[in-house]
Amino acid sequence: MKWYLAKFVYQVISGNGNHTPQFDEQMRLIRADEFAWAKEKASILGRLGECSFLNERKESVQWKFINVVDICSITSMEDGDELYSSTEEPENVNDYLAKIKAKASRLQQAL
Repeated sequence: MKWYLAKFVYQVISGNGNHTPQFDEQMRLIRADEFAWAKEKASILGRLGECSFLNERKESVQWKFINVVDICSITSMEDGDELYSSTEEPENVNDYLAKIKAKASRLQQAL
């Protein structure tokens, strides 16, 4: 058995849909004999993760599975190993950098 890292994407739909579009990207560990089985297993897990519920305002919230968008094999598990990488090409560099700095700041504040 091998370990794979799979990236799942869900769309979060709240109320009547008149809200800022939200997509949740998740990185999940998958254990499988081969890449094809890892992809199939990830797709099954993604569909099983779909759900609907009422939020605190009694509005319907739906987590809709979009797809598995990436899978990579994990060949080693050592301190500092890279597990995943993606390259962004933002339309507005300043907005992107501000977003990254805000996320880093929230992480620092959580400590």
